[in-house]
Amino acid sequence: MHTNNEAVAVPVHPLSPKSPISPKKTLDYEFYYDDDDDDYDASNLDTLRRTKLSEIDNADFQWFHIRACIVSGVGFFTDAYDLFVINLVSTMLSFVYFNGNIPTIIDTGLKMSAALGTLIGQLVFGWCADHYGRKKMYGLELSLMIASTLGSALCANSFAISLWGSLMFWRLILGVGIGGDYPLSAVITSEFATKKRRGAMMAAVFSMQGFGILSAAVVSLITLAIYKDLIAQDIGYIDHVWRIVLGFGIVPGIIALYFRLTIPETPRYTMDVLKDIEKGSRDIDVVLSNKNEDKNKEKTNLRIDVPRATFKDFISYFSKWKNAKVLIGTSVSWFVLDVAFYGIGLNNAIILEAIGFASSTDVYMSLWNMSVGNIIITMLGTVPGYWFTVFLVDKWGRIKIQLMGFIALTILFLILGFAYNQILTLSMPLFITIFTLCQLFQNFGPNATTFIIPGEVFPTRYRSTGHGISAASGKLGAVVAQIGFVNLKDIGGKNKFMNRLILIFAAFMFIGIWSTLLIPETMNQSLEELSNEDQIGFVKKSKVKVNDENSTTKSGNNLSSVNNFSDVTSSTI
Repeated sequence: MHTNNEAVAVPVHPLSPKSPISPKKTLDYEFYYDDDDDDYDASNLDTLRRTKLSEIDNADFQWFHIRACIVSGVGFFTDAYDLFVINLVSTMLSFVYFNGNIPTIIDTGLKMSAALGTLIGQLVFGWCADHYGRKKMYGLELSLMIASTLGSALCANSFAISLWGSLMFWRLILGVGIGGDYPLSAVITSEFATKKRRGAMMAAVFSMQGFGILSAAVVSLITLAIYKDLIAQDIGYIDHVWRIVLGFGIVPGIIALYFRLTIPETPRYTMDVLKDIEKGSRDIDVVLSNKNEDKNKEKTNLRIDVPRATFKDFISYFSKWKNAKVLIGTSVSWFVLDVAFYGIGLNNAIILEAIGFASSTDVYMSLWNMSVGNIIITMLGTVPGYWFTVFLVDKWGRIKIQLMGFIALTILFLILGFAYNQILTLSMPLFITIFTLCQLFQNFGPNATTFIIPGEVFPTRYRSTGHGISAASGKLGAVVAQIGFVNLKDIGGKNKFMNRLILIFAAFMFIGIWSTLLIPETMNQSLEELSNEDQIGFVKKSKVKVNDENSTTKSGNNLSSVNNFSDVTSSTI
């Protein structure tokens, strides 16, 4: 019992630097709080953050990682299906409404509208995911895709707007949703992934694009087979076919929607942007233990100083050449890759027709052969290419695979371009073999790695924005490719400029070799190491305000190890 005249001793935390008790001589501990020393508090929080992030980097591969890949991958399956199905649908529309000769402006508009929307979505959702959170945005982009796919399948001519106008509008909205999926799926997968398998996890998500492209051709083939007799009576029934093929894209989207809406926020975002290191550390424990989060856990009124995402900070970060060159490298590499990837991918049907594989006087057989040709190319080149990347990206490294792909594509496009007519005269199977090899090295090469690398090389506060900028650069390449392809291919006669277009693709692949040299290897490095920021002292200051009624007093010197910084408060002695 103290009298009013007695001095009251202020308790000092036994593990504070001010305490006469040496921390090394106390019980085992992890992180403690000293309300008299802000620098000591910051050091503890800083250590807590690095320790917990190291745990998720070095964790065993488990069910949660598989679930994250599946949830993200189904979305990418839907993206690819919806993007590339227009390659087949455009040809169907040409037979129904234009006797096989669709006007160039309509064909371009149908194929370019989704690419343009994707560019917008990548920039907008990329920025939003860094400012509002990955979880808040994830699912919203898929909802846009479902609604716009349904709208596309139900388009019709009216007095106010044509079928083409409404179809292009819905394809634009579809593209915005698809664009949002790129940075969100990449960043969520990379931030949950283990360091050892991060490349394979991201490549597995992206590889679903191959199955989406394949499924578009398979659904087209099945629907054509169902309508074969009706089409023989009246080609107007192809109008049923393209609507079913287009509308099927909502099926995988609906399956994935619930799981996307319920996926947790990434611990890295919680720590580095929301600045709640305690909750981020608990989230990591929940993820790694496959247990449900304790919803009743009270949130500590925590204030820390970490680098914040502001316009000034963005300029400051990317004005440094070591950071700027990475963004330039990822953006230019994706741009030049997509010039060829979409220039060919969105026009496979035209190329197959140009080499005589899909040309037929019978409408049904022409569409049938077109679908079969797409299946052959996808099965032999596209799908295997993705999975070669999945299995080798964490063994060979991203840069080796990307360089190999760009070099191989440069050589193959040069051969195909210079010997275009000779190869077709000699053997159509030879042409298809070389063309399939191009698809193989696009996907076992830069098409996969340009998706993976931007999800790894930027700090958490700019990771989604950086990926969005890189991906949008790619879609700008897709827009350029589509405009160039349709306006150049018929110079000198129908499809007469095709060989020179392929040589132009070769030139872009050559540029990709040099842009790749600006990018660092990311294999077996943590996301924090790749951010080019010092991680020791990342947390600058901290202050914890604990209400008296929530304080927990512990008697004696009974101190235990804690995972959460607030478990030991200033009242603990």
